[in-house]
Amino acid sequence: MFREKQSPVFIRSYSEQVGRLEQEIKNAEALVIGAGAGLSAAAGMNYKGQRFEKNFSDFEKKYGIEDMYSGGFYPYDTLEEYWAWWSRQIMVNRYEAGVGKPYCDLLKLVKGRDYFVITTNVDHQFQLAGFDKKRLFYTQGDYGLWQCSVPCHRKTYDNETEVRKMAARQNHMKIPSELIPRCPVCGAPMTMNLRCDGSFVQDGGWYAASERYHDFIQNHKKQHVLFWELGVGMNTPGIIKYPFWQLTAENPAAIYACVNKGEAYCPKEIEMQSICMNEDIGTVLEECIP
Repeated sequence: MFREKQSPVFIRSYSEQVGRLEQEIKNAEALVIGAGAGLSAAAGMNYKGQRFEKNFSDFEKKYGIEDMYSGGFYPYDTLEEYWAWWSRQIMVNRYEAGVGKPYCDLLKLVKGRDYFVITTNVDHQFQLAGFDKKRLFYTQGDYGLWQCSVPCHRKTYDNETEVRKMAARQNHMKIPSELIPRCPVCGAPMTMNLRCDGSFVQDGGWYAASERYHDFIQNHKKQHVLFWELGVGMNTPGIIKYPFWQLTAENPAAIYACVNKGEAYCPKEIEMQSICMNEDIGTVLEECIP
C-alpha cells in the first residue's frame, strides 16, 4: 500500500513537535503505545559497552562475545554453561534491573487514560513501572518465563526462584548440573520463552493478551486514536510499525507518533497525520509531562 519513499516529517521545530504531541496525548480518545528496544535503551538497559563488560567479561574473554544479544544465541558446549550465561542475563535485565525512568514518565502520561501497550520488549519494565497488566501485550515473551525446549506442551513457567539459585551458585562460568531446569512433562531441557524460532510457546496468557489488544483496536477503530511508537526499529516491523501505519491510514481521525532517535519517519501517505521526532525518548517523555 505504501510508497517506498518515507518522510521524516522534520518541517516543524522541536518545540512545535513536542507541543503537538502533548496536545494529542491530551485530546486522544484512546492511546495505543507500541514499544521497542529503544525505549529500554533510553532507560539505560544497554546490551553492550560498560554494562555488558561489568557482567560478562569472562564470557567476552573466552568466546569473544561482544554484547548480551549475541551471547544469548551462542552455541555453548554444555547446559551448565548455557544456564550460567542465561541466569546472569535474566538477573541483569529482569530481577535486578529496577524500573527505568522513561517507563515511569510514560505511565504518568497515560495513567487514567484509555490506553493499551503492545511491546516486543521482554524485560518486564512496564509491569515494574506499574502499568495495568490487563493493558499489556508482550508479543515476544518474557525473561521471567521458561518453556519446554521441544516443546511438548503449550505452557510457560515462572523462573525467578531457580534463576536466583543459578546466579548464586555458578562457578567458572557453569552452574551445578542439578540446577539444569527440565520439563516436568517430558524431561527435556527447558529453554527461554523468547521468540527466536517456531518453537516459541504462546500460552493461555499470551492468547488472552492478544485478544484484549485486538478488541481494543476494534473498539476504537473510528475514534481519535494516537498510535504512539517508542523506540521501534526494523527488526520486526510487522508487529508494531507496519500495523500502526496501516491503522492510521485507514482512520482519518487517527494520529501516528514516532519517537526514536535516528529512526523517526513515516510513509508519505500519512505524513499529515504524523508526528516524527528524531530525538531521545527519555527527554521527550520528560517534556510532555505537565
